[in-house]
Amino acid sequence: MMIGRIEDDFVKIYRIRESFEALERVKNEIGERIYERLRSLLEYRLYGKEFDRSPLDEKIVLAFSMGSDSTASLKILRWAGFNVVPVMVKLPQIKMHALNYDVVFVEIPGYMEVMNERIRKKAPICGVCHSMIMEAVEKYARENKVKIVASGDLLSSGLVSIYQKGDITTLNLPAFLAMDKREVIGVIGGKYTLSFGCPLWKTAAKNVPVLKRFAIQRVLRELRARVIDEEIALTLIYDILQK
Repeated sequence: MMIGRIEDDFVKIYRIRESFEALERVKNEIGERIYERLRSLLEYRLYGKEFDRSPLDEKIVLAFSMGSDSTASLKILRWAGFNVVPVMVKLPQIKMHALNYDVVFVEIPGYMEVMNERIRKKAPICGVCHSMIMEAVEKYARENKVKIVASGDLLSSGLVSIYQKGDITTLNLPAFLAMDKREVIGVIGGKYTLSFGCPLWKTAAKNVPVLKRFAIQRVLRELRARVIDEEIALTLIYDILQK
């Protein structure tokens, strides 16, 4: 079983019901076949109702990093029959060993200049990095006439789990399905070493310790949102403080 049915979890059930509402808002933008498949995926998650998972022709671009969240998103979407194109940005901190996933690579001109300036100013880098990555992935989608860009975002649940952004529909898949980190880890095989931050962040945090404060705030935000539990939060905070 790729994903399980939600049982006896009021918050997750509430979020799934909001995902249904959010899906209705983009129905006319994403096309009938993708709409019906995403709705069936929600029904499977909420009620355990089986659905047709035959391959779809319509493509979905996925912002892919080979981390747990985007890898789980790729596996779930392909299991559900979606035609997924994983798009990975060529960044200095990411190892390029994703050939088994049929990944498309794109570049971000001037990326390190922006990051180095942020680090020089002792400013957070993760949010800016994420925005630049999503812009590059969305650019690829537009150039290839793909309407939907998916991500492995766990936090943007409910009404913001799927939404229209100009000519692109953004689908935050784990949030759309009201998943938490332990469920994500289960999808990718149940084994995953918890660690905070990419190599760039780890290097920056050694030189600019204030970045650790922003990182801990992010972990606590995920804990409050119930996408991670206390054990995972403590593991990540200890990892941050040891950097």
